[in-house]
Amino acid sequence: MNEISEIRLRILKAIEHDSRINPAELAIRLGVDETDIVNTISDMEKEGIICGYLTLIDWDKTSEQTVTALIEVKCTPQRGQGFDTIAERIYKYPEVGSVYLISGGFDLMVTMEGKTLKEIASFVTDKLSTQESILSCATHFILRRYKDHGTVFGKKYGDERMQITP
Repeated sequence: MNEISEIRLRILKAIEHDSRINPAELAIRLGVDETDIVNTISDMEKEGIICGYLTLIDWDKTSEQTVTALIEVKCTPQRGQGFDTIAERIYKYPEVGSVYLISGGFDLMVTMEGKTLKEIASFVTDKLSTQESILSCATHFILRRYKDHGTVFGKKYGDERMQITP
């Protein structure tokens, strides 16, 4: 790997962990000029390597009620296009958060958020499962998030054992 690629990789790993890191701080951590950091990030945004920035929110600590679902989808791939056309049809729905091609008993994994279980069920029964190439769906609901994108949610439990002294 050449030096430019190594620097890009180090920048990507740093901003993937903390997208709000100040370019000056990142430059100090990586031992690179701040201008190079800013220009490299800008170049990677233009090239589509950096696709966006994400904020993780612990919705359980707010009054907002949301339900998150993981929907496994089994489908018939389209001739000459595989699963791409099916995935594209699915990810165009605004309520869909992500679509992945997966291995195992199902072909695609769809994530989505809704206000209620009924809202998600309606999406699955009315929009998703009715598509011609969809054979079956299995919907799983997230009951509690412990860790997401490397971030731990909720209370961090420390060692609560008491020290015993002689």
